[in-house]
Amino acid sequence: MTIELIYQYIFGGAVLAFLCVIASVLSRRIGAPLLLVFLLLGMLAGEEGLGGVTFDNFSVAFLFGNLALAIIIFDGGLGTRKESFRVSLKPALSLATVGVLATAIITGLAAHWILGLSWQEGLLIGAIVGSTDAAAVFGLLRTAGLELKERTGATLEIESGSNDPMAIFLTITLVQILQISDSETSLGWTVAQELISQLGLGVIFGLIGGYLLTQLLKKLQITASLYPLLTLAGGLSIFGITTLVDGSGFLAIFIAGAIIGNTALPFSSDVHRFHDGMAWLSQIGMFLMLGLLITPSHLVPLILPALAIAFVLIFIARPIAVWLALLPFHFPWREQVFIGWCGLRGAVPIILALFPSLAGLEHTQTYFELVFFVVLISLVLQGWTIAPIARWLQIELPPSKKQPKHLHLPLDQDQEQELLVYNVVSESRAAGMKSKDLPMKEGSQFLGIIRQGMLLEKNKDQTLADNDQVVILSSSSAKPALGRVFAEKDQSPSVASTYFFGEFALNPDARLIDVAQAYGFTADPAWGNSSVAEYIINQFHGKPVVGDRVKLGPIKLIVKQIEGDRISSVGLKLQAPD
Repeated sequence: MTIELIYQYIFGGAVLAFLCVIASVLSRRIGAPLLLVFLLLGMLAGEEGLGGVTFDNFSVAFLFGNLALAIIIFDGGLGTRKESFRVSLKPALSLATVGVLATAIITGLAAHWILGLSWQEGLLIGAIVGSTDAAAVFGLLRTAGLELKERTGATLEIESGSNDPMAIFLTITLVQILQISDSETSLGWTVAQELISQLGLGVIFGLIGGYLLTQLLKKLQITASLYPLLTLAGGLSIFGITTLVDGSGFLAIFIAGAIIGNTALPFSSDVHRFHDGMAWLSQIGMFLMLGLLITPSHLVPLILPALAIAFVLIFIARPIAVWLALLPFHFPWREQVFIGWCGLRGAVPIILALFPSLAGLEHTQTYFELVFFVVLISLVLQGWTIAPIARWLQIELPPSKKQPKHLHLPLDQDQEQELLVYNVVSESRAAGMKSKDLPMKEGSQFLGIIRQGMLLEKNKDQTLADNDQVVILSSSSAKPALGRVFAEKDQSPSVASTYFFGEFALNPDARLIDVAQAYGFTADPAWGNSSVAEYIINQFHGKPVVGDRVKLGPIKLIVKQIEGDRISSVGLKLQAPD
């Protein structure tokens, strides 16, 4: 390779990345899934496209694909809040195991019948496309601007970040079955060993590695700009060592990311911003590479069988698998339908489709091209319709208030505590409030007021004024309450919020029998003396989330706000349609 050719590759790669970023604007306007745009740009740059670039190195693709996926899943773990595990951990793990297995079996049997392959080869195709893709789910949910009900959104994100071990396990096992010529080989022991190592070692190394990395980040004194790099290097080290001992590196790095993301660390906001950018770069690079790897003309003979397999996967296998996996958790039917529709396939199945080639099996090119086509259909059909389906099923919540802008500085000696500096704006509840009335709870302490650049000497009983800066020593758990005080107040409720949560507010502690009398219906005698909050909590088996709704006679009760484990606000709608 000449120096001139190297520079041409650098220039071409930079132009493609530039076009991908610019294309994100167009993608948002027309509602196209952004990952599909990256994939199509890669195909346009390929050997049968405008770029004419020939790339068919499966080993390099496998290496780069694993690296990019690890970074994307690590970023997904960093962004997963610990509160999400309260309502979504068990159902997500059920989807990541039972759901993947059911999807693989149903799709595999369909592939066996449609393509005329052996049952082992059919199940191999089912295993390859059996898992949802973290890059696709994280990317599409965020770029679509959807604010989903916590139970639904968290379940999807945790599932997509943790279901790779089962898919990898099934794929490797079926590859080994196809390689085995000696019928006396102990296949049962091979399968059990692979499952234990993938899941067990992934969890162990993720927990230990995540804990050790957080301790290192807390105690190591380095330049601020190196913290994000240390975090990334540590995460990839956990991924690498777990994979070397035959564990699931993807599961380990997701768990490590979740531990780091939920720990108060120096420069945590810088770490999150850095990894968000790295995740985007990884998605762009990975999908461009996968687009280069495919030859469009080879897809033509596979159109009909790929469409048939994709139909079974999207409309039969995934919905049945979701229903089976979520059966013990009493999910509302609307959320089950949406989770079933969000079974997006992306880079993970394409990377898994490289396993047969690396193992030297027959029909490897067919596996890869078929899986690629199925992924393409999934991104076009499901990715393009996520937002309208969420609105139709009433899974999307109205935009919520974000935390007000503020400065924060973690303390070296106690990373759970941090100094917060809030600006007082005239449209906030803080304006005109006495400093002694600020919500100083859960370990918070008021330190002072800075007014016109000067720290007030007597600030214990001062009235907060516009443009004051309030300094508070606080724990991270107290930030939501402080944020509500310093955030700008709504001058009037938005139309979307009023439509979704109802025109009236109801005291969660009001007795159900009193509400029934006020609105002219009969309450269930067993619940008549219970509060509205108690009734809603029971209907959702102890784990309600914002947006959950219960219909009672001519009214509908909607959970509007939750503080900790307590319902703090309930909306009421009259004669609201389902």
